[in-house]
Amino acid sequence: MSTCLLCHTYFEDVDSWSTLFSLTEPDPLCSTCSEKFEKVDGELCEICGRPFSELSDEYREGNLCYDCVRWEKETEWQGVLTKNRSIYLYNDFAKDVISLYKFRGDYAISSVFKTPLKKAFKTHFNSCYFVVPIPLSDERLYERGFNQAKALAVFLDVPAHEVLERTHLEKQSKKSRDERISGENVFRVIDIVQDKDILLVDDIYTTGSTLRHAGKVLTDAGAKSVSSLTLIRG
Repeated sequence: MSTCLLCHTYFEDVDSWSTLFSLTEPDPLCSTCSEKFEKVDGELCEICGRPFSELSDEYREGNLCYDCVRWEKETEWQGVLTKNRSIYLYNDFAKDVISLYKFRGDYAISSVFKTPLKKAFKTHFNSCYFVVPIPLSDERLYERGFNQAKALAVFLDVPAHEVLERTHLEKQSKKSRDERISGENVFRVIDIVQDKDILLVDDIYTTGSTLRHAGKVLTDAGAKSVSSLTLIRG
């Protein structure tokens, strides 16, 4: 008998050969909570990983969604982000869980995502990638008590490298898409990234501006490519 990490109800553990031989870890969620997460699947935008099933045909151009088409038309941002892959869609349940984890400081919730993150990493990437969590500013880190992106990155069973620093500015969630894109780049590189294939790790892909701003300073510093793995696709 286990207790669900989110709703705190008791549920029966489902034993499997993989669990018995420690190939996978027991699910920290009851089936009811697990099923409330909507997984990203089906045909995806080649760059940002948005499911085309969520879009009208008018917002698609070939293998890209319209957002990525607009990014790629800008010379400054063309090719900055090779690809993003996310695990879940940003539904109401995911929004509540992320709020509990990210803004109310419930660090223990990160363990909910350990197995899905490891699976997504092995499916879409590999251990050759140089894993970099998106940093928080010192002010935001003090406010929250931990960096949610770093907490996710350590689950990938490869080293997480803190080669970026972030300047404290207004929260991205308060800005419009245009403000995010045209705003000052808050990141700077503080270590060697020359010729490395970077994998950025963050909790949410919304407009892609955070990841592309980070990717821009990394490629300017000599990184070979920049991709990203995010928990949720907004």
